[in-house]
Amino acid sequence: MPEASSHPKKLILVIGATGAQGQAVISSLLASGSNGSPSPYAIRAFTRDTTGQRAKDLRARGVEVVQGTVDDFASVASAFRGVYGAWVNTDGFTIGEQKEIYVGMRIFEIAKQTTSVRHLVWSNLDYGLKKGGYKERYRCGHYDGKGRVGEWMQSQPSDASEDGMSWSVVTSGPYMDMLFNVGMMFGPLTKRVDGTFVFASPIGQGHVPMIALSDLGFFARYTLDNRTSTSGQELSIASDMVGWEYLLSTFRDVTGEKAVIVHQSLDDWFANFDGVDKPVANERADADGSTTWRENFSGWWALWMDDVISRDMEWIRRVNPGTTNLESWMRRNEYRGQWKRSILKNTEDGKTITPRLDRLAGL
Repeated sequence: MPEASSHPKKLILVIGATGAQGQAVISSLLASGSNGSPSPYAIRAFTRDTTGQRAKDLRARGVEVVQGTVDDFASVASAFRGVYGAWVNTDGFTIGEQKEIYVGMRIFEIAKQTTSVRHLVWSNLDYGLKKGGYKERYRCGHYDGKGRVGEWMQSQPSDASEDGMSWSVVTSGPYMDMLFNVGMMFGPLTKRVDGTFVFASPIGQGHVPMIALSDLGFFARYTLDNRTSTSGQELSIASDMVGWEYLLSTFRDVTGEKAVIVHQSLDDWFANFDGVDKPVANERADADGSTTWRENFSGWWALWMDDVISRDMEWIRRVNPGTTNLESWMRRNEYRGQWKRSILKNTEDGKTITPRLDRLAGL
């Protein structure tokens, strides 16, 4: 591939293209403008597995699909050649916190070395440990890894000139679409024999800044469309701040179904699943001393229980007047508490915890 792009459209490299986020970003970047004008972007999708169904589906949409891994820097450099911009979403659930920090920094450096690149967007998560005053209670590896890279990037120059490379950081959060995810974070864990849906959670009175994948896609497009104004900026985004009483009442209103909240301790919540003491990073071997799923998500839940992370929802809705709230998401997706394996790729691939159905039946 040539260093200088001869592509008739702005070629955007999407790292993490076959994941839930990558697919939403690609759909948004390829969409026609609000006035019906064609998208100014073409996509190069970077993925570990170019033979999987998600990669095949991207090809069917006219997307260029290239194989590589984020820690194979030769494949990263090759993928960057000739691109105008990049959306970079590394997968901490595969490579782990430590590698993600180094990989994120090297990807930035490789982009700077590629003369065609004008805009790099880092898909970020909150540096929760720092925002929580460095208290160990708030340590969540897959958040802190990305958050450290995002903070480091903000110490780098951002050059939005015609020949320079600008950067932007888009800090999102848990997907609202994870309400579909098989018996895990947000949706009901079981349905009682009388038809009552059971939302079991350790969140207490806290809130989660959920982001609908469609809104995440909006901000990916917004950031790349507005290079000058987003240069050197962190955009902290969400769709709705969701507490569980609000979740319950919205679910009842939308579906007409009976539903209850079962408030659990962290230990009781973890007992709902098998695999919580395995490494949270798929690359790591069992009992290798790395962060476990339980350790990682203890910090994750603590961030929401204690409302450590907030969002400026007034600014978000001003930029995106069509921001999705919980009710509109449920209605648009015809949500009735059902499970789907097709939202998160790790769930689809069987690389995460699994619900203990015998225990859930007793909730």
